[in-house]
Amino acid sequence: MGLIFLEAERAVRRFNTRNPYELLDAIGANVRFCYEYEPDGLKGFSTILNRVMFAVINGHLNEHDMRIVAGHEAAHLILHKTEIMLSPAQTLKDFNLYDNSGRLEYQANSFLADFLVSDKDVLEALSNEDNGYFANAGELNIPPPLLAFKLHSMMRRNYKVRTPMDLQSGFLGASKNMW
Repeated sequence: MGLIFLEAERAVRRFNTRNPYELLDAIGANVRFCYEYEPDGLKGFSTILNRVMFAVINGHLNEHDMRIVAGHEAAHLILHKTEIMLSPAQTLKDFNLYDNSGRLEYQANSFLADFLVSDKDVLEALSNEDNGYFANAGELNIPPPLLAFKLHSMMRRNYKVRTPMDLQSGFLGASKNMW
């Protein structure tokens, strides 16, 4: 079983939620909404400064997109503490957090997919043969690229599911349309 899946399931069980904002609150993160970025600019970032965790979310995004970004940033705070930690003497360095195809982004998206949606809910959505891939993503209230991450996770855990999309770690990158 994948370590990221296990970490996501541990968070669901420990905090009894699949809500990204409740997860951020439960881990003690300070959530800030920033209006300095353009709506199609940076969607969010997370950091730890003086042992205080911060998740910053672009306040121009719609509520659905903010929820996805909140979960993605929570994933970084849980999985990548060492990589995103700063001290007052350090300047902000690019730890590949903004490299949308990097390992950290891939891991955060994998965690997010497993955290937001249970295997049972995915299997139930897929059982409706009238729905296509995009309708299933809509029914699950996640963007299609995130459904690809969830299906990939399930395939690695020997579920008999398929994904018609390649994994796109950069789907949360700056763009006019998130999905």
